[in-house]
Amino acid sequence: MDLEVGQKAQREMKVDTETVRQYAEITGDYNPLHFDAKFARRTRFGRLIAQGGITTGLLHALVAMDMPGPGSVFVRQRWSFPAPVYIGDTLQADATVKSVRPKRNMAELEFAVKNQDGELVLEGDALVLQDDGGQ
Repeated sequence: MDLEVGQKAQREMKVDTETVRQYAEITGDYNPLHFDAKFARRTRFGRLIAQGGITTGLLHALVAMDMPGPGSVFVRQRWSFPAPVYIGDTLQADATVKSVRPKRNMAELEFAVKNQDGELVLEGDALVLQDDGGQ
């Protein structure tokens, strides 16, 4: 594992109705908060929101593809969602290496995901393992 404390990675995605529909097809999460505008208007959110798994999925892609990269898996995750993600938001996920355990091929990463307005929609940390398949 060639990570260093303080190393950073970033990934971005736009959340649209198709993303929300596809996520529901995979997971079965058809909560009316994601699909029924009339229902969503009556809630504290006031409009349609995306499933939380879409936001955490962006972090899964960041870890698997960017840092540490292919062969990486989550061992532990801890997230909080201080604000909702609305359909139409563009998310920017930032990861920072907090510690590295080279003998175990593990690292602790800190995450922040913000929307296009800079509002924090997810914060947390995770322990990740990188298995390079013996290469």
